[in-house]
Amino acid sequence: METRISTADKGFREWIDGFRQRALAKGISPAVFDRAFRNVAYNTDVIRRDRNQSEFTKQIWEYLDSAVSRTRIENGRAALARHRKLLARIEARYGVEAEIVTAIWGLESAYGRHRGNTPVIEALATLAFDGRRGRFFENQLIAALRILQAGDVMPENMTGSWAGAMGHTQFIPTSYLAYAQDFTGDGRRDIWSDDPADALASAAAYLARFGWRKGQPWGLEVRLPKGFDYRLAGTRNKKPVAEWLALGVRNAQGHGIPEYGRASILLPAGARGAAFMIFDNFHVIERYNAADAYVIAVGHLADRIAGGKPIQHKWPRGDRPLRHSEKREMQQRLTAAGFDTGGVDGIIGPRTITAIRAFQARIGMIPDGYASHEILKQLRRR
Repeated sequence: METRISTADKGFREWIDGFRQRALAKGISPAVFDRAFRNVAYNTDVIRRDRNQSEFTKQIWEYLDSAVSRTRIENGRAALARHRKLLARIEARYGVEAEIVTAIWGLESAYGRHRGNTPVIEALATLAFDGRRGRFFENQLIAALRILQAGDVMPENMTGSWAGAMGHTQFIPTSYLAYAQDFTGDGRRDIWSDDPADALASAAAYLARFGWRKGQPWGLEVRLPKGFDYRLAGTRNKKPVAEWLALGVRNAQGHGIPEYGRASILLPAGARGAAFMIFDNFHVIERYNAADAYVIAVGHLADRIAGGKPIQHKWPRGDRPLRHSEKREMQQRLTAAGFDTGGVDGIIGPRTITAIRAFQARIGMIPDGYASHEILKQLRRR
């Protein structure tokens, strides 16, 4: 249950007083500010969630088990059928397929069922005052006040997640200001309403703004040939589909693939897991959430809603995720062994993946770049 400290809490109250001056200097009216902060209190539940996120992240197969569950697929098909006319109009205007918009809706709020009930101003103020990314959350708080000042929503109805993401498709305030749409034409960009029209149009407008190409897949599952050079995998290595086909890559059923444009091979669980050929639309979805698992979940959920097949290849379900401390240790040991990771931050990005590949090649492992516990054990032995 949510626990609060009184707004008389001296540090938070003093911060609000100082922030008020900064907000007014950026064009927020005193009346809008004072109404927005009328009942704001330091929210300890928000801080607890921010500071106690799991040390482990889910493995991709665990994430997909939930994100693309049978229930979510069935509910997605029902949502698509229920809102077919609306989604068809959105697709016609923005050029983003109805299934993709529906999948984002499903991932972000379970088709509107879980939009969040935390007061956004309170959450953002708490995080700006006492969170890990104060400047980021203060910028979001200014944006939230601008939304209120524009009259799109009343303060008491501006609710969302503990981190300030709002509505059916979980826009943060700055994204709302830049991309939210008044699709209903009522003069307000209402992503909080039970009517999802503005929110779904806003998600489509966001993807369209970043270059969505209608008719191009986000990606598709592929089979890699025996003897495939795993050093060719990775988002930085793009080739026309014809070149991948010449190397023996086929779709999951063993057939050819149409020429959808330049593509990369993605191995989210290394050589022992499923492989995907990904296209430019993959990177458009990344603008919504940069995690590969999220992008694959949106794309695969959209495919399943449209009647597509489950992922065919098995996952290495025996692998456990690395702790953040273990990822840092891996980077430290790779760097010490002469494989530059670009720093030690516990984030397995492109440079760390390249370093892992080089280390794997040196010791005779398949150079798939997968940051596994086995790699860390190999590094510890040296």
